[in-house]
Amino acid sequence: MQRIANLATSISMRSGIDISPQIADRSRANVLGVGIDAVGMEQALELVAECLKRGAKGYVCAADVHGVLQAMRGEEVADAFRHAAIVLPDGAPTVWVGRLQGCSSIDHVTGPAIMREIFRRQEFSQLTHFFYGGNPGVADELASTLQRQHPWARISGTYTPPFRDLTRDEELQFIRRINRQRPDVIWVGISTPRQVLFMHRIMPFLDTRLMFGVGAAFDFLTGHVRECPYWIKRAGFHWLHRLLQEPRRLWRRNLFNASFAWHIALQLSGVRAYPIRSVKESTMVKKAPASRSVRPTVATQ
Repeated sequence: MQRIANLATSISMRSGIDISPQIADRSRANVLGVGIDAVGMEQALELVAECLKRGAKGYVCAADVHGVLQAMRGEEVADAFRHAAIVLPDGAPTVWVGRLQGCSSIDHVTGPAIMREIFRRQEFSQLTHFFYGGNPGVADELASTLQRQHPWARISGTYTPPFRDLTRDEELQFIRRINRQRPDVIWVGISTPRQVLFMHRIMPFLDTRLMFGVGAAFDFLTGHVRECPYWIKRAGFHWLHRLLQEPRRLWRRNLFNASFAWHIALQLSGVRAYPIRSVKESTMVKKAPASRSVRPTVATQ
């Protein structure tokens, strides 16, 4: 534990990176206490560019119904969302709630969509990338696919974690590998809320600039899972499209997500308040309690 803490301190001192959960004052929607940036794709890309220009260090979350409910259910997840540099509106319900709250600029920005745009656009062509997550072989396949589609893409490496927590030695090896390669961006393709917790816990130890939690983006961009038509997504039936493709894996998750309608009705009617808690002025590097390991929860979908 102390070896990892020392490593994090040395990274921060060496790089001079500002580790901060906020990059600008901006409009946010309140979805059951999770602050979601009121942005569409273009505004989201501007925020990413601003973060990179400032030299800030942080992570980007895509908040969907499942993530919001997990944050409402657990303070650790809520805290991870609060410390994110950017929280994207992922899914029709988060967009609808934002618009009902007067956020006219909010629109769908999914993990796969923003990943596709960043690789496609020339203004981000100098970034180096690292892929973390996916089933065995998928991250390597994604690297080949994106380099074929975008010859200028600079991909420094991939890592497929096991279906369990990393051991301390595995974690140290991963941290050292990242700090040796120093990619600008790490794309995390594991499940929610694991990827949010993972980014929040491990980001201070990594010599990188941004981490993006993109969920199943690796499967979408390699064609292992079919993306739904845009009109289905806007109508709010993306969940059904996914469920029909992976019913055995997703039925419990969708059953859990059904409670969102009840909770959001309470919030919008004013029957119950779900305030957004502020983040205290502090760095993301925290000393772990003596009774806990700093090893993050790492698992794939």
